[in-house]
Amino acid sequence: MTEPARLAAEPQAAGAPRVESVRTGVYTVPTESPEADGTLAWDATTLVTVHVTAAGIEGLGWTYGSPAAAAVIDDHLAPLVTGRSAWDVPAANEAMSRAVRNAARPGVCGHAISAVDIALWDLKARLLGLPLVRLLGAARDEVPVYGSGGFTTYDERQQDRQLRTWTEELGIPRVKIKVGESWGTAESRDRMRITRARRSIGEAADLYVDANGAYTAKQAIRLGSVLEAENVTWLEEPVSSDDLAGLALVRGAVRADVTAGEYGYTLAHFHRLLGAGAVDCLQADVTRCGGITVWLRAAALAQAHGLQISGHCAPHLHAHTAAAVPNLRHLEWFHDHVRIENRLFTGTLDPSGGAVHPGADGTPGHGLALREDAARPYRER
Repeated sequence: MTEPARLAAEPQAAGAPRVESVRTGVYTVPTESPEADGTLAWDATTLVTVHVTAAGIEGLGWTYGSPAAAAVIDDHLAPLVTGRSAWDVPAANEAMSRAVRNAARPGVCGHAISAVDIALWDLKARLLGLPLVRLLGAARDEVPVYGSGGFTTYDERQQDRQLRTWTEELGIPRVKIKVGESWGTAESRDRMRITRARRSIGEAADLYVDANGAYTAKQAIRLGSVLEAENVTWLEEPVSSDDLAGLALVRGAVRADVTAGEYGYTLAHFHRLLGAGAVDCLQADVTRCGGITVWLRAAALAQAHGLQISGHCAPHLHAHTAAAVPNLRHLEWFHDHVRIENRLFTGTLDPSGGAVHPGADGTPGHGLALREDAARPYRER
């Protein structure tokens, strides 16, 4: 079926503005210093941007990951989205997911679909002159955040300075550090860093840790004694998120909430995670799971299981969507992404006091715009 015939055969809102163009950009921003978690090290972060236009209005989305996502958008998704009604974002999301069946929907294609979906929702809200949270329907006025960083490459002074910036300067009452250094082979240093983190933030703030799947299940359970001693309440990916039985085993043995879900690329993944009783709080990443369309469904799935959801990274892309769900716990104020978003975009939010207030100023869409001059030195294509 030709493209015009395909569009004619699908439901389209009468008189709706049509998507006229889709363009991408790739930007790589070096980190301030070498960074690592339990299972990966990096010295730069890449984001792929998407601009979609209709009726002279532009919507913006992006994802963090491989530059290959831009090629997926250009080759597979842009021709599919162009000409579609700007109102019917879920229909476009479903069409994109079906189109990449043989190109592997999880992974890079998931990042690409997510970025386009976010851009389409932003476009729709801007066309209607509404903040995105008002288009989606607000469930709350503010979105709690937690400071996230504490990389395993940090020395004692770097970790202390970052934690105190969040808790003392910004008033964020919950923070997270990375553990599981070198695939769990530096357990003694993990323990020391957790103790030092508690010393930095005092007794009043919540302390979280993230192993990024570095531990074995029994190792994570053994770590439970220091977690309890330092009142750690959030244990993220103690084992691989693919090890559902291992997550459930750790969950049943430690007092901290066990969490996972950032690598969920499909709704079925979240269904399996929840069905296995593997988590106390579901995580989902709007830049990976299929965008706003699928993130909202993941939140509903979590609510049906009596659980909350937490937004993983990319805080400014999560904020409006997070405010639209009743079972939100919080949003990750991730150091790398916050630094990039503050540098490359206008309209960023202020987390002072431990929460952000998306849509409060009435700006249409998610309120962000790319600073072309600031982004140009980091552009790859």
